[in-house]
Amino acid sequence: MNRVYVCSCFGVTEQQVKEHADAGACTPRQIASASKAGTDCGSCVRSIQALLGRGACPRRELLDQGKPAAVLAAAPERAKDLEEAA
Repeated sequence: MNRVYVCSCFGVTEQQVKEHADAGACTPRQIASASKAGTDCGSCVRSIQALLGRGACPRRELLDQGKPAAVLAAAPERAKDLEEAA
């Protein structure tokens, strides 16, 4: 198996970043919370941003639509309800 490390400080691979993104992490900060990647020297943050790209992210989609901050701060499962109420 070919492992490409994104974060050498904590041994986090591209595959792990992609798995966290598939599980709902949309930002480098959310990846850091899930894996610690990007929390030591920070040299991997741009690589993490590149891996995340502009893919589907519920909060990012709401932001792009100009939804209010309360909707963005809500848990993803509640965002739809708050969006409709706004």
